[in-house]
Amino acid sequence: MKRILLFLATNIAVMLVMTIVLSLLGVDRFLTSGGLNLPMLMVFSLVMGFAGAIVSLLISKPMAKWSVGARVIDTPSSSSELWLVDTVRKLSDRAGLRMPEVAVYDGEPNAFATGAFKNSALVAVSTGLLESMTKEEVEAVLAHEVAHIANGDMVTMTLIQGVVNTFVIFLSRVVGYVVDRAISKDSNAGTGPGYMITVIVCQVVFGIGASIIVAWFSRHREFRADAGASKLMGTPKPMMNALARLGGLAPGALPQSLAVAGINDTAGFMELFSSHPPIEQRIAALAGTRN
Repeated sequence: MKRILLFLATNIAVMLVMTIVLSLLGVDRFLTSGGLNLPMLMVFSLVMGFAGAIVSLLISKPMAKWSVGARVIDTPSSSSELWLVDTVRKLSDRAGLRMPEVAVYDGEPNAFATGAFKNSALVAVSTGLLESMTKEEVEAVLAHEVAHIANGDMVTMTLIQGVVNTFVIFLSRVVGYVVDRAISKDSNAGTGPGYMITVIVCQVVFGIGASIIVAWFSRHREFRADAGASKLMGTPKPMMNALARLGGLAPGALPQSLAVAGINDTAGFMELFSSHPPIEQRIAALAGTRN
């Protein structure tokens, strides 16, 4: 979940900064000087939308390290660190990837993978996860993160984010222009403060809607990463046990109906914004892959 949340937060911040800077430079005045130039606005929105997503992707690894205080293991200083590095190396070899950086950070049970390129990625695990799981379960979680890298999920999410960004920027300015024209007394005058205020408000509001779309794609990719972990491990059982552990259930025989949600899941309406499907759905999907 941290992988997606960090990416989304960085992307929104980059977009807002770029919007303010370009407005101060007069780009919006150029787009609206003779009426709203829709073809130019679409080109502008496309460039801005993908620029924000790409910048977020390129700085995702250093931002992730900084935000959680991750310590990259350059030289293992203990048997557990040596096992962690060797396990990631083994899984990466199976997936046909170059060895990613391996890091540990203090926190509740969690893990993430990030990076702009498959062969220059980062896999980070929390101390809470290492302390609360068996080695087999930790290996399954690592396999899940390696599968994210192998599937190119960060690039896929960047492309999706770029598309939704484009529509957010475009629609925000169309609405801003309409509102500004409605409150302006002089139809021949340029846009006033109402335009920029409306644009910023709409970017935030439309951005929230866009995050629902991005979250839906993210949930779909989680199922695929779970399946990828099962393939790397040779069986889905370790990944099922790891998910059960994260969901607060003892590994082993599972009840038919799992009421406990995982730490990365939310219920009700807020589930629309969750980057991960409910734990019980993920376990059920893996159970269906067993022979």
